Amino acid sequence: MLKGILRLQLNLRLMISVSVILMGCSSAYYGTMEKLGYHKRDIMVSRVESARDAQEEAKEQFKSALEQFSSVLKVDGGELEEKYAQLKAAYDKSAARAEAVQERIEEVEDVSEALFDEWQTELDQYTSDSLRRSSARKLRQTKQQYAQLIGAMKRAEKKMAPVLRAFNDQVLFLKHNLNARAIASLQTELASVEAEVNSLIRDMEASIKEADVFINAMAKE
Repeated sequence: MLKGILRLQLNLRLMISVSVILMGCSSAYYGTMEKLGYHKRDIMVSRVESARDAQEEAKEQFKSALEQFSSVLKVDGGELEEKYAQLKAAYDKSAARAEAVQERIEEVEDVSEALFDEWQTELDQYTSDSLRRSSARKLRQTKQQYAQLIGAMKRAEKKMAPVLRAFNDQVLFLKHNLNARAIASLQTELASVEAEVNSLIRDMEASIKEADVFINAMAKE
């Protein structure tokens, strides 16, 4: 019992230490970039652009993967091992694109948190009430625009996992059932996969539009 408590305390301390190190790394990075002339606002816009581009690439990859799944499963004949290899490659590429999207979104969240914290703190440094109110109003507007953006990105992100699971199910089923009957079974599941991919693509397109709106709004300020 005592060993378990000590182990839990050690794990908690380790988690806290890692968090502090990561926060320190982010702070040091942003501090260094600011000295080089790249402010958090500029980094944020750049990361939103990267996230948008990653979503665009993922969207095209998921569309391509669906087309490959459809073409492979609807064509009779051919080597089943070759069909499996094609579907596995399509799944792997889709998974990689999905991971890239998730990483870009995390980077956007990281810099936005740092930017908004800094902005909020610096409001207290104003001596002019009118300028402070103006800056505070702009902060609220930017936060609202950001909330719409990150909400759209998160909705699209959440839909990638079910699509990947559906793709993976088909790949695994074909891997362990390399016969014509397996192809026929997968064909019956294709309609539901198509519906999930189409829903994902719609959400990704909405997220990409939100990113464009946010980038344009930041450019006008």
